Amino acid sequence: MYSLYIHIPFCKQACHYCDFHFSTTLKRKTELIEALCKELILRRQEAVHSELQTIYFGGGTPSLLTSNELEKIMDTIYQHYKVSEKAEITLEANPDDFSNQGNLSLSFEKIKQLKINRLSIGIQSFFEEDLQLMNRAHTAWQAQTILQEASTFFDNITIDLIYGIPNMSNDRWIKNIQKALDAGVPHISAYALTVEPRTALEKLIHKGKIPHINEEQTYEQFFLLKNILEEKNFIHYELSNFGKEGYFSKNNTAYWEQKPYMGIGPSAHSYNGKERSWNISHNIKYIQAISANIRPCETEKLSIYDSYNELILTGLRTQKGISLVQIESLFGKEFHSHLLREANNYLQEELLLIDNKHLKTTNKGIFLSDGIASNLFIMPD
Repeated sequence: MYSLYIHIPFCKQACHYCDFHFSTTLKRKTELIEALCKELILRRQEAVHSELQTIYFGGGTPSLLTSNELEKIMDTIYQHYKVSEKAEITLEANPDDFSNQGNLSLSFEKIKQLKINRLSIGIQSFFEEDLQLMNRAHTAWQAQTILQEASTFFDNITIDLIYGIPNMSNDRWIKNIQKALDAGVPHISAYALTVEPRTALEKLIHKGKIPHINEEQTYEQFFLLKNILEEKNFIHYELSNFGKEGYFSKNNTAYWEQKPYMGIGPSAHSYNGKERSWNISHNIKYIQAISANIRPCETEKLSIYDSYNELILTGLRTQKGISLVQIESLFGKEFHSHLLREANNYLQEELLLIDNKHLKTTNKGIFLSDGIASNLFIMPD
């Protein structure tokens, strides 16, 4: 498995909760597209012995690109990389980019012609109150309309939803879930609203303009989501992801299973099994460096402790859990013994269980998986 991620660092406006790298000005868009294509060419040797199984356009807002810009990037990929005939190719999109006032040069029909076969639509909520609080660019009407239109062209559609939004009652959250089910989407990614440093949300909460996040209600809404979707035959295969059989995200699964991937564009991360690297989070500096045939990035060689801790963190979030056999074979008996020793209290509290030589979270412990994982880490002296 080898995955390719393309970061499109442009948005119409800044969502209050977002701390990803993006720009709300499109002045450098043409230069940025050229730089993305050039970075793809500069780094083609990194994947020369691999076949791309997934391609993912993320951001930012990839649906702000024109069909010609997307085609240029796709042509560059197919000219310089081996792409599996069965590759999962995903485009993130926002509902407002496909309305009459949206991106008129991009349509679902044109996207499909470019071999993109999966849509990830940033719905977040089907209610106006929530969208306004988060400063989303689309309306509730657009959120529902896009799914009706997209489903006539695409079978493989995933949507993002956010729970734990201040002032969003459990009743409204249930209605959000029901609207997603009514639309017939086979995959849902749902995230708890978090307050990231230096975001507009943090400032608004600090000033008292938005209430603090209610952690108890966030917890309740997570389990409402889990119970409702599982009753409808969705499989909770990762902490934030629910899919019907055959619709799990191949791209994200590759990350969780520590498969190698290449990130193209400003702020994009890459992983080759031994090192992690990340490009500079600055559009102009990125463009300038790539123009000079230099990849502007930092690289971190992973220690045995880093690799172990990452496997614990990602594995515990998934339905499969952590293979105890794999831990011993990759890291040795000392790491294996440490894991079982540190996990013991969680096993006693029924937050973790061991099933077929895999350490997993229980239904009671799954919402706490990240916190539990951090306590299972090994920190070097």
